[in-house]
Amino acid sequence: MEKKKSPYVKDNKELFNKLEKLLTEQRNPKSFEIDLANSREIVEIINNEDKHVAECVAGSLDEIAAAVDLIVEGMNKGGRLLYFGAGTSGRLGVLDAAECPPTFGTEPEAVQGFIAGGSQAMFRAQEGAEDLEKYGEEEAEKIIRSTHDIIVGLAASGRTPYVHGVLNKAAELGCKTILVTTVSAEQVDVNVDILVDVPVGPEVVMGSTRMKSATAQKMILNMFSTGAMIRLGKIYENVMVDLQLTNKKLEERAKRIVMMLANIRYEEASEMLNKADNHVKTALLMALTGKNKEDAVELLNRSDGFIRRALQTLNK
Repeated sequence: MEKKKSPYVKDNKELFNKLEKLLTEQRNPKSFEIDLANSREIVEIINNEDKHVAECVAGSLDEIAAAVDLIVEGMNKGGRLLYFGAGTSGRLGVLDAAECPPTFGTEPEAVQGFIAGGSQAMFRAQEGAEDLEKYGEEEAEKIIRSTHDIIVGLAASGRTPYVHGVLNKAAELGCKTILVTTVSAEQVDVNVDILVDVPVGPEVVMGSTRMKSATAQKMILNMFSTGAMIRLGKIYENVMVDLQLTNKKLEERAKRIVMMLANIRYEEASEMLNKADNHVKTALLMALTGKNKEDAVELLNRSDGFIRRALQTLNK
């Protein structure tokens, strides 16, 4: 009796052919003999390859800046910055989102990261969770609440079905979409408003996109969130003045910030923060202008939360 072929053979073969062509799946000639190298030689090979990542990212600064503008526009209208990815890419999105509240004082809902397979995938790979677009479509439909939400897909290969599903459903719902990938644009077959393609070349260990690809994505996400928060008034000069005092280290950092920018003593900074209910921007304005808490809050509100704009208003 002739054995029937699995209905998935054709799909698997098509996937094999796609993967075979991806830049992230090629062998790196500079590490062909890394299995023969000693520890010092191994780390030198990795370091030399990592040096190229920043140069690759530099080639996409226009697209990254356009993405920052899109994020700022959406958040100014009440939208959220939402990252979606699978595996390493998904974990990087969750990491960037998790660090926004303590660093920039954002509400936890304002910047969020989602990974295929749910929260358990952060700690143990749930690789099958990325294999179908419908998983992404269902996730997007569940999470997206407004057309002002900015949806960022993270996929080193550019082809992750879960991410494609999220992006397609988000566009259908009227959201602006961004894709960050480490293959070239011609290897991407999903339509987005902004494509940030940073082809970093073959990994030191073939297909291990937790290496150069992850480094590139981390750099880009730093630019997305930090750039947006600067544009939203979370930074004065080059200092984060909207941090949340959620632990002792951040409490002492806040005192140092007020001391440094207002040129006052430790005890005075502590007193200002206490009077301002530990809101750093309010305490700083009080220290810089001599205003009480209520007047400083009003001035901040009239200046959309920008310290420099508030000071310029007073000077006028």
